[in-house]
Amino acid sequence: MKFRLMIAVCLSFGWACTARAADTPPATQPAPPAAPTTAPATTPALVSAPAAPADGLVFEVFPTDVNLQTSRDQQRIVACVIQPDGVTRDVTSEIQLVLPEPAIISAEGNLLRPFADGAGELKVKFHDHVTSLPVKVKDAKTDRAISFRLDVMPVFMKAGCNSGACHGSARGKDGFHLSLFGYDPDGDYQRLTRELATRRINLALPAESLLLTKATGKVPHTGGTRFKEDSHLYSAAMRWLEAGAPQDPPTVATPVSMEILPRQIVLEGEGARQQMTVRAHYSDGSARDVTPMALFLSNNDTSAKISEDGMVTAGTRGEAFVMARFATFTMGAQAIVIPKGGTYQWPADLKDNNYVDGLVNAKLKKLRILPSALCSDETYMRRVYIDVIGLLPSREEHDRFMTSTDPQKRDKLVDELLGRKEFVEMWVMKWAELLQIRSGGEQNFSYKSALLYYNWLQDKLSHDVPMDKIVQELLGANGGTFKEPATNYYQITTDTLKLAENTAQVFMGMRVQCAQCHNHPFDRWTMDDYYGFAAFFSQIGRKQAEDPREIIVFNSGGGEVAHPVGGRAMAPKFLGGATPDVKGKDRRVMLGQWLASPENPYFAKNLANIVWSHFFGKGIIDPVDDVRVSNPPVNPELLDALGQKFQEYHYDFKRLVRDICTSRTYQLAAEPNATNDQDERNFSHSAIRRMRAEVILDCIGESTETKEKFRGLPLGARAVQIADGNTSNYFLTTFGRATRDSACSCEVKMDPNLSQALALLNGSTVHTKVDNSPIINQLIQAKRPAPEIIEELYLRTLSRRPLPAEVASLQAQFAQEGDPHKAVNDLFWALLNSQEFLFNH
Repeated sequence: MKFRLMIAVCLSFGWACTARAADTPPATQPAPPAAPTTAPATTPALVSAPAAPADGLVFEVFPTDVNLQTSRDQQRIVACVIQPDGVTRDVTSEIQLVLPEPAIISAEGNLLRPFADGAGELKVKFHDHVTSLPVKVKDAKTDRAISFRLDVMPVFMKAGCNSGACHGSARGKDGFHLSLFGYDPDGDYQRLTRELATRRINLALPAESLLLTKATGKVPHTGGTRFKEDSHLYSAAMRWLEAGAPQDPPTVATPVSMEILPRQIVLEGEGARQQMTVRAHYSDGSARDVTPMALFLSNNDTSAKISEDGMVTAGTRGEAFVMARFATFTMGAQAIVIPKGGTYQWPADLKDNNYVDGLVNAKLKKLRILPSALCSDETYMRRVYIDVIGLLPSREEHDRFMTSTDPQKRDKLVDELLGRKEFVEMWVMKWAELLQIRSGGEQNFSYKSALLYYNWLQDKLSHDVPMDKIVQELLGANGGTFKEPATNYYQITTDTLKLAENTAQVFMGMRVQCAQCHNHPFDRWTMDDYYGFAAFFSQIGRKQAEDPREIIVFNSGGGEVAHPVGGRAMAPKFLGGATPDVKGKDRRVMLGQWLASPENPYFAKNLANIVWSHFFGKGIIDPVDDVRVSNPPVNPELLDALGQKFQEYHYDFKRLVRDICTSRTYQLAAEPNATNDQDERNFSHSAIRRMRAEVILDCIGESTETKEKFRGLPLGARAVQIADGNTSNYFLTTFGRATRDSACSCEVKMDPNLSQALALLNGSTVHTKVDNSPIINQLIQAKRPAPEIIEELYLRTLSRRPLPAEVASLQAQFAQEGDPHKAVNDLFWALLNSQEFLFNH
């Protein structure tokens, strides 16, 4: 044992030291005035323009059109330039506005207001750059009526009154309860105006209403001062009270979408700033600048902080996602912060292999990061074998690849591996986890059903059935769970709401569970969206078959989902999509047709992200099943491209995998350089990833030429072939094999821990397999010299030849040990315990 530990320490230290080296605005007015009665000047200038800038600038103005209705409407104009190096600069204070003729709008700095009805063109000038915006004005002399939903509800959001930490909590705060993030405006109106009459609002003396006096700090308030009397928030609430606190008519317009602009900014140097503007679009076709009413957030204040009025200020180098929330919508924009000055030069000889590299490198250029060098052939070969088929290359495969002089040998190796059955087995395992194929559970799911379900999935993937067809067949399945195994999708769980949640999470990457009780706090999904989507599963019928273990699933044709607020029956509605006509149709079939189609913008990108995560250790959106506005993709253009390609390939996994594995990005070394040593998000170097539990066990068995026996499988079957999530052993459980209890990607545990180290060092798995391995006797009986034995074991476990220093050190250990059988046994054991064996790099 002492000799074993000495070798293990030597190997771990050597790999840690050498493995990577081998791969070489203006303030908002509280109450907008009435439309001016005299024509505005035609060319109001914000400031005098400085000297013309250098060529190569891209001038952008936001928004791209102006649509004003009623005298109270207004629109901020934000302008920026994109420099040749990708840096954006806010030039709003330097633009000149040329107003339409005849005058239909007025301008106060960059703030536009209606003047007269009509349509025209606004010209925005920045030195030699000119951009024209179409302008429409309607009802310029009409004052818009105050609205509780459109004007007052945003006050509660902006001021934080209806957040979970304040009156939006489940029990409210200090005796006053608001719906969380405004999911129930009718209930909020009732509680505000009827629950304690003349206390919370005072129509006789509006300024004395607790709604205002508490928020402005005039009377004690647990939440402190939320806004001031000269603010837009105070003005909106006061107008509503002065109007008699009216409830909105049923015809009031509702927000249907929202945008925050610009969508992407690159700020250079600490303190650089960029103003954002937010606009909401309504059901009556109108658009409204809601920047003063939007709630702004940043997911990384250290790099980019956003103020209450939407001004982004750069901090330290990094990346942030700045978000605006208004009504039920949350939208975000990407903010990249880079250091000011410094030298950065993209290598002229660094070429892209395909579109993957082009989009990854485009992001790296914005960050002023250089990708690492390419990994060695040995590293690439081991990496792609583990990732694609979950096995190590044999000695013969290793030698054939390493001696090949074909410049396309890496691409050809990928094609070869994609044609092997082990590739299918890897992805059957991954989908079995997502679909929770596991016997037992609350529904007492039978082992026979689990096995038939798994075999159905394996048959589909082995015959290259496109994923959209598989999903459509799965969701629309009818029949017995034995005769039609796809129907087991509806027996893993029979709860209607849980089925809807799992479907959204697996096939769209969305965790919509929050919207069951309230509007999603960090995404666009409302309670209406949640229960509308759940309504697709409300008419599933189930009855007992002749075999008591089998259930027949069918469309019952009846049954609805009731909304918990008001109890109304919810019409089925696609998430983020339309409300289809489901009369007389199987709702699940219609859902499957939409879900796995180009009409659903999430399906292809979600599956592409799952594939990407498998090969890089993290998704472009990570976790892969937590798609939301506040968890944006690190490279949205790359995710869009992968999703588009997946659709073009008719949802063929193999073609998408080939694109990824033949990209230069996948072939990068793990060793970072001076520019990317802090980058863990943008795929500028390979990540060192621990192999998953099943692959570790299979690779140990492959290296030692020993066999395992699993329930339902013949002796020698691989761990990745286990059909039932309830079938496991101590080793697999210790190394984090998915229990398949939920659809969450977190089911697979990849983080190393002490229990795993002890299982390798002291457990029976490695000891028994090494002791029973025929390899040791073969090597000794052949009387091969120590250097050849060392090389053979290195190639079997680490897929590389040992370094000269390693051979010299181990040869000395062999001589010291004396017993060749024990020396080989100990080296084999130590190699299987080494970090280099357990990790893919």
